[in-house]
Amino acid sequence: MGKLIKNHWARLVILTAAAYQIAAALESFFWPKIFWDFLTKNLDGAVKPVPALQIINLLLGIFGLAYEWPLSFIAGTSFHRSIEARLIIYPLSALSGLLIYQGTNSGLYYIVGMIAYFWAYSEGEVVCPEPWTLPKRGSTARGRAPV
Repeated sequence: MGKLIKNHWARLVILTAAAYQIAAALESFFWPKIFWDFLTKNLDGAVKPVPALQIINLLLGIFGLAYEWPLSFIAGTSFHRSIEARLIIYPLSALSGLLIYQGTNSGLYYIVGMIAYFWAYSEGEVVCPEPWTLPKRGSTARGRAPV
């Protein structure tokens, strides 16, 4: 058995979350509802009459798909290989997903993916320039031996 590559697992979880977030955003255009409306009605202005939160969720979901299943001009760049950038961007995606009623599952998936990315980051894993590949033997990641 091989060793679990946590950044690949996190990538799959985030891809699922992003796809779910897109579907939730599209559904919330037709049935706008804030998840937290049982506590307060102050957030209802974010989803109706102007669908601001739905559009934010749709854009963040598309960005998540394009970032994790990278487009050709993103793949291999330092931005794509940065786990730190993912740990900055995905909390915003999780928050926007958790605000709409239809997107709570995607927000929870983002949280699981962020935990896996943090685990990978803490163990010194690197994201390879070419997606879904393994690091080459003999290369170092942040001065440490390859994982």
